Amino acid sequence: MSLRLKINLLVGAMTVLFVAALLLQQFGNMRKSVNEEVVAANRVAAQLLNRTVWGYAAQGPEAMLAFLRGVGRVRSNDITLLDHEGRELYRSPPSEYKAGRNAPAWFESLVAPALSTQSIEFPVGKLVVHANASRAALDAWDDFVVQMGTAAVMLVLVNLLVFWLVGQAVKPFGRIVAALNALEAGRFDVVLPRLPGREAFAIGAAFNRMVGMLQENLANARRAALAERQLSDNRELARWVDQKVEEERRMIARELHDELGQSVTAMRSMALSIAQRTQSLDPEAERAAQLIAGEASRLYDAMHGLIPRLTPLVLEHFGLEEALGDLVERMRRSHPGVRIDLKVDLHGAAPSPNVVLTLYRAAQEGITNALRHGQAQVLSVRANGSDEAVTLELTDDGGGLAPDWSQRSGHYGLRWLAERVESVGGQFRIEPRAPRGVRLQVQVPLPSPSEIA
Repeated sequence: MSLRLKINLLVGAMTVLFVAALLLQQFGNMRKSVNEEVVAANRVAAQLLNRTVWGYAAQGPEAMLAFLRGVGRVRSNDITLLDHEGRELYRSPPSEYKAGRNAPAWFESLVAPALSTQSIEFPVGKLVVHANASRAALDAWDDFVVQMGTAAVMLVLVNLLVFWLVGQAVKPFGRIVAALNALEAGRFDVVLPRLPGREAFAIGAAFNRMVGMLQENLANARRAALAERQLSDNRELARWVDQKVEEERRMIARELHDELGQSVTAMRSMALSIAQRTQSLDPEAERAAQLIAGEASRLYDAMHGLIPRLTPLVLEHFGLEEALGDLVERMRRSHPGVRIDLKVDLHGAAPSPNVVLTLYRAAQEGITNALRHGQAQVLSVRANGSDEAVTLELTDDGGGLAPDWSQRSGHYGLRWLAERVESVGGQFRIEPRAPRGVRLQVQVPLPSPSEIA
């Protein structure tokens, strides 16, 4: 049911109640008027006849009949003459007023009073005056019909006027509903004009603001989706670049280990052989050969120190636990005054090579930063595994990080590490540690057996 019809029905019901109240009041007035007219007419007729009938009665029945025939009918009364034996000698003629018509019986019973009867007795008979309310009731009925017709016409006219006025008043809401339907259908460019009426104007203005905010949110959502796609593409590119860099590092490390390492070893061996042969023959040549052998040894040691920084070959052959042990041992040798504790317990977890390399790089970056920038003296490295994830945690007692380190320039290694951890679906956290130092945590989820299958 529409709002227009609801309002019109409500106004129509109230109008009907109002008209019914007026008609009920008018009906009461009609009933009082009929009652007063009938009762008064009956009383007056009885009094007049009582004063005049005795003179005619003394002259005999014929004189009485002549008198009554001359009087005829008295309004709202029926006159009957009876002899001393109760036989009817005369009855007044019916009323010629609105002859042939009568009010409905139900209406007459509602408006007519209790009819009274007056009797005048004399020696030769009895005169009966009986109240008759039919004509008064008919007058009331005619007035009632006119009033009902007028009320019905007025009711129809009022309801038609109200229906038209309500239609004009709710017309702006139809435009609002149409705009909402268009918005639901996906048209986000709908704008309502200035609508007449304070309420409609407020709703239209609110609708236009809502559409504006929706358009802005959709634009922001599109920009966010585009940025997310670009970020995803950038991450894919960074992952691809990182993979290629690791491959190049691995290739360079193998070349250093297999080719350059053998060449440096051979060069050292040849230099030592020359030194032995020229030991007594040419002291200068011997010293030169020894110098070459020493430089070759230092070059070999530097090369072996560079290889783990390029790529931990021990990681490929022995796994994360051995690689972390090798990393910690090398750091201990290069920093004799620093204590580094290591505990690895993977509980049978088997992370992928990419995850293993990420965890190793995290430990490498964390230890390097703690020693180089934090001047830490005590470090703790913990690696724990489960069926769901592998967690690497590194703590130190160094100088720590500034609270706004992420907004400052530098710290590219940590930013790179965070992106690398996120690229494998992990979580990277670094925070100050009380009373001093830094706590670095990397957690990488492992695929479930169903995902592996």
